Amino acid sequence: MKQSTKIILPVLIIVAGFAVMMSLLALREETPKRPPEARPKVVATSVVHLQPVQVEVTAYGRAVSAQPVQLYAEVAGTIERGAIRFRPAQSFKKGDLLLKIDDRQTRYNLNSTKSDLLTALASVLPEIKLDFPDEYEVWLDYFDSCGFDRPIAPIPETGNPRIKLYLSRFGVYKLYFSVRDLEVRLEKHSIHAPFDGSIVSTSSRVGSTARAGTLMGEIINLEEMEVAVPVEVEDIQWIDRRGQVTFTSSELAGVWTGTIVRVGSDIDTRTQTVELYVAVDGGRTASLLSGVFLTARLPGRTIDSAFTIPPKAVYENRYVYLIANGVLERREVEILRRETGRIIVNGGIEDNDTLVVEIMQGVAPGMPAQSKTAASGDRGE
Repeated sequence: MKQSTKIILPVLIIVAGFAVMMSLLALREETPKRPPEARPKVVATSVVHLQPVQVEVTAYGRAVSAQPVQLYAEVAGTIERGAIRFRPAQSFKKGDLLLKIDDRQTRYNLNSTKSDLLTALASVLPEIKLDFPDEYEVWLDYFDSCGFDRPIAPIPETGNPRIKLYLSRFGVYKLYFSVRDLEVRLEKHSIHAPFDGSIVSTSSRVGSTARAGTLMGEIINLEEMEVAVPVEVEDIQWIDRRGQVTFTSSELAGVWTGTIVRVGSDIDTRTQTVELYVAVDGGRTASLLSGVFLTARLPGRTIDSAFTIPPKAVYENRYVYLIANGVLERREVEILRRETGRIIVNGGIEDNDTLVVEIMQGVAPGMPAQSKTAASGDRGE
């Protein structure tokens, strides 16, 4: 009996305690839960100020000489050395003798024809002295001016038909133009530099024989450099052709400027670009090497009333978020142009709008939002 009592009594005590605890819990009033407070999203913003914005157009091209010239022989003969060594990379000044072709045969023919002209003049002078003494001194002076060591002077003009008849009968006119022709031919034996420049390549050497049409070499003008810049078709409309172009290079130190001189009239069907040619300012002092790769910053048109925003602030290629009355507002904007690092907007936003300029995820219109600038100001107070 005593043993069973010892077992039942603790069980009853536990059951009674549990019943009392449950009764007390049932009598306790539940405390109402407070709804969670919506915390505003703190974001980076920018205040919109519509103002003139200049378009930026960046393209790439290579500097080349504006005057590459290939030298061809116009006469035949042995090639002789000029005033400089005719070798690639050799620089020269305007007027320097680059090459010479043996001119002895042409010079002898020229002097022989001059001799025939002097003989013809000597034959016609007595006729002129006898019939036209007033014009005799003119033709005598011309006879005296003719020499074998200098170019022939222009033949005197005469309005007297009888003098012309005498000159024609003795072959003066024919011989005069034969002399002039040989003088021109003689000039072709000497190849002079038409500008300050450099030799790019040589195809003939001193001592070899040239024929008419033989390629002697190629030279370039270092005073006039230009850059051919392929520009995308959609960018052409934004370029201010009167503005200044700025060039930089990753290969050479310095900054160069230039002006647009020509714009292509056709589109490259492979690249959908238009060639734009820019003359480099400074000429030879620009210190540009032909063939160097350049980055061109082309002058752009100015948009009267616009605002620039970073690409990350645009959603679905046409929407932005604003903060209005403490909440996010989604708005469609008019994008005028996309550039590297910025987008130009000229519609859909107004002055003093607060534009969100950072990437946001998991947001929706109407959510509370606060500018980082305003948030830091509240903490400062």
